[in-house]
Amino acid sequence: MEKDKIARINELAHLAKERDLTDDEKNERAALRAEYIKEIRASFGSMLDNTVIERPDGSRERLQKNKK
Repeated sequence: MEKDKIARINELAHLAKERDLTDDEKNERAALRAEYIKEIRASFGSMLDNTVIERPDGSRERLQKNKK
């Protein structure tokens, strides 16, 4: 996520502590948070895709995705 968007999330958080946010600000905050969470989940998923388990016998295997 771009640094200016993260800065805006933080700015809205500080404003929310000082006063009630307007409806437009609340909607903007919700959209920015959703985008941030989406990117974090994608990053975490990518990290897990590249995670390998090394067994005591030296064999290695990739993590398997859960089937839900």
